[in-house]
Amino acid sequence: MADSEQAERVGRRARGGGGAARRAERTAVRMEFARYITRNIPDMEILNEEALQIIEHNAETVLEEIGVNFVENPAALDLWREAGADIDGERVRIPRGLARKLCATAPSQFTQHARNPERNVEIGGRNLVLAPVYGPPFVRDNQGGRRYATITDFRNFVKLGQMSKWLHHSGGTVCEPTDVAVNKRHLDMLHAHMTLADKPYMGSVTEPSRAADSVEMSKILFGSDFVDQNTVMTSLININSPLTFDATMMGALEVYARANQACIISPFIVGGAMAPVSVAGTLTQVLAEVLAGVAYSQLIRPGAPVIFGAFVTSIDMNSGAPTFGTPEASLITLGAGQLARRLNLPYRSAGGFTGSKLPDAQAAYESANTLNNGLYAGVNFMLHACGWLEGGLVSSYEKYVMDADQLGILHRLAQGVDVSENGQGMDAIREVGPGGHYLGCAHTQANFKEAFWRTNLLDYRPFETWEEQGAPDTMALAEKRVAKMLGDYQPPALDPGIAEALSDYVARRKAAEPDAFM
Repeated sequence: MADSEQAERVGRRARGGGGAARRAERTAVRMEFARYITRNIPDMEILNEEALQIIEHNAETVLEEIGVNFVENPAALDLWREAGADIDGERVRIPRGLARKLCATAPSQFTQHARNPERNVEIGGRNLVLAPVYGPPFVRDNQGGRRYATITDFRNFVKLGQMSKWLHHSGGTVCEPTDVAVNKRHLDMLHAHMTLADKPYMGSVTEPSRAADSVEMSKILFGSDFVDQNTVMTSLININSPLTFDATMMGALEVYARANQACIISPFIVGGAMAPVSVAGTLTQVLAEVLAGVAYSQLIRPGAPVIFGAFVTSIDMNSGAPTFGTPEASLITLGAGQLARRLNLPYRSAGGFTGSKLPDAQAAYESANTLNNGLYAGVNFMLHACGWLEGGLVSSYEKYVMDADQLGILHRLAQGVDVSENGQGMDAIREVGPGGHYLGCAHTQANFKEAFWRTNLLDYRPFETWEEQGAPDTMALAEKRVAKMLGDYQPPALDPGIAEALSDYVARRKAAEPDAFM
């Protein structure tokens, strides 16, 4: 065989191999993750200086004259008494200026570490960290409908979070696994976050001993010394509005603050039921409750990381049901952001909220309103960014991926407008001139891959193509997307010794006490 013929055959095989390699590359599972958002756009500020001073003065008046209750927590009362508060039974009246002075030791920004350092997040400043839905006892999908959540559902949602490009955080109770005993399910939930994802996660707050378990399991995952010196959890401490701090939540706060783990101090307010119907009145109560909660965290450990939280919705005065995406709630979210920044604290609020029973037009309108509002309000940590349905009673598989796809828009909006030489596009305008088109010009060819945000879900095909392929609606497309993401899921690598130690801890803690379902 001639050398030239042999070379040609080798060349053909090489070209064929190259084609196979390119096809394999196109079909390979790609794990893409976006860094947390850093805003290059201004915050929207709706309160002028006079309004801010009025609300701040009124909040201090609430703390001084009305006070807050610390229920069934004598140790908390002792700390407040030593700090200079007036104690009357369980009522704590805080002298004007004391809470604000105590809050001054809380950091304005902190790092939450993930087990994969590339997934670390910076909470505070100009940053926005997106986390999924939290707390629903039910789940919904197209095939199974609405049903009680199980630990299998929980693990599926953790997998979806790990596979979601625009989601920065694995979250906490993405659904409540009702098939596991109440006193033990936190162990399975934490184990799922720690082993099925390598993004940051939240700890348990339903009982102080469960918060302690969260710290101990984190020490297994990260190492005791690392946890002692760094923040690896951000957990949700709800205030029992109006003006009540219960022993369960405060007990969890105490555990986390002592361990230097971050807490979101968040009033849970349905306007008109748990706070005044007016925007300024609600902002006053929110600020008073946050001041008291953050101050208490600093009594436990000065410098403990905390987040100013504001979960606020309104009420339908006809039915009594909570409503979402309303203008009043948006105004409160925007105003609370200004108050948080004046305290120099990170801010948690907003999310993909809806009262709808299905991922339908109502869900889309309400979720879009609340997500975009959170971006403009300067939110630093956004819980419920994807998956929330039916007023927070349901974690929806389809809505999870719909919302997670739309979070890419927040990333793009936060970049602002590029006015660099490339962004100005003058070369393109000169090249095309009057009457031409830009599709083939050099500027378009150099920028088209990254010029526009692109959905991984929504359908922009011509009508004929869409109809030929079954005319799927968005829920059908989302159902298909869920299946693909779960099918493509690959667990992040974890040291076998750490994995074994975590499993052993969970098994030992479960065996230590009988199951309790109440």
